[in-house]
Amino acid sequence: MVGGLALQSLSSTFSRLNFLLKPPLPYTSRIIRTQLKPQTQKPTSNLLKPCYFSSSNNKTSKPQFRIASSSRDDDLVVLGIETSCDDTAAAVVRSDGKILSQVVSSQADLLEQFGGVSPKDAKEQHSKVIDQVVQRALDEANLTEVDLSAVAVTIGPGLSLCLRVGVQKARRIAGKFNLPIVGVHHMEAHALVARVAEKELQFPFLTLLISGGHNLLVLARDLGHYVQLGTTIDDAIGEAYDKTARLLGLDMTRGGPALEELAREGNAKSVKLKVPMKHHKDCNFSYAGLKTQVRLAIESSNIDKDTPISPTSCKDRSIRADIAASFQRVAVLHLEERCERAIAWAAEIEPSIKFLVVSGGVASNQYVRTRLDHVVKRNSLQLVCPPPSLCTDNGVMIAWTGIEHFCQGRYDPPPPADEPEDAVLDLRPRWPLGEEYAEGISKSRYIRKARTHASLTSIIQASVQQHDQSHPGNS
Repeated sequence: MVGGLALQSLSSTFSRLNFLLKPPLPYTSRIIRTQLKPQTQKPTSNLLKPCYFSSSNNKTSKPQFRIASSSRDDDLVVLGIETSCDDTAAAVVRSDGKILSQVVSSQADLLEQFGGVSPKDAKEQHSKVIDQVVQRALDEANLTEVDLSAVAVTIGPGLSLCLRVGVQKARRIAGKFNLPIVGVHHMEAHALVARVAEKELQFPFLTLLISGGHNLLVLARDLGHYVQLGTTIDDAIGEAYDKTARLLGLDMTRGGPALEELAREGNAKSVKLKVPMKHHKDCNFSYAGLKTQVRLAIESSNIDKDTPISPTSCKDRSIRADIAASFQRVAVLHLEERCERAIAWAAEIEPSIKFLVVSGGVASNQYVRTRLDHVVKRNSLQLVCPPPSLCTDNGVMIAWTGIEHFCQGRYDPPPPADEPEDAVLDLRPRWPLGEEYAEGISKSRYIRKARTHASLTSIIQASVQQHDQSHPGNS
């Protein structure tokens, strides 16, 4: 137990390393040794050897699949597939960080039509475009499937119906072309994608993940080793942005970005709104109450929220701009206060941290970046934000996270080439990234506690423990 971090007790046969397909019979998972200390060197090529499924009946298993012919890590090429929510994305990335292609198919029209994500309709749209998106990613990279080293795909968290489309596509490719496959945690991918562009970003670092469905403050101690300092107890900031944009009659195909633009015209202190959770001395977030405050402010302003902003009068537009600016100021002030405390907590656990990484769709917001830059400078840290195209859901972050884990030996062998379409897949719609820091556990009765899977961190650490116990001489 470190810094109040309590790890779950896991069965020794339970491993992250076999999670894409639920096995029909009990099994003993394969384990490969991983390091939990911050890395200063790139993994050597011996870590790229294929892993085996160990079996009590067969102790001399042979590799079932090929690895790319080159022995140099920089020559690895991975296809990443992302379908966790409302964007269908694919990308091809090389292990030296070069992005060979990036393709995203948006569902903005569906969001406008339904006022949010409709899982069934989102799944149908993913199914319609997934083949074209993946093929275009390969074409733009001037590669075919036989040139790939592995396939990486999001398996959670996300919407089960949507996750299934991406996982099925990844497994078809991996099975047909005999490729290893890497299951990726969506939020870990958001945290790690900054390492593609920022070569100096080494573990440990603090990361703030902000999007339509997530608010997370996480200390990244090493690859696969995360401490959750704070999370949302109800709504995420991105959802609050979108809801406010809708109430203000803005273009919902753009949502949050449209609100950010309108806010530049307004007086951020003209509407009195309370900062959420001022009396809670933790790092958790809440935006449900702020959404209610905004709705009441709009109702009392006598503007017609059902009328789009474009044909309104100058006075009406000014009122809406003031509300937008006031909302944005308070919403981001809530982020600032939580980040200040998280930096202090993280420094107690890992005094050597130098970076705050801000990622996720809301990280594209320039006001958010500017305000958080002030926070990190006050604390002698450096702010790292991925380019806007890598903040929203994308295939690059999935491919890169796949590369990082692949180089540590964490991957699965290819599925059967004739795997049926109705195969039972182990998808993880609710999948925590790390264990909660003791001081950060919220006492609020509203916090979402449903957990169907152990955290990524605890699974990997249990795998390492199992390996060390089985191979004491190699520890």
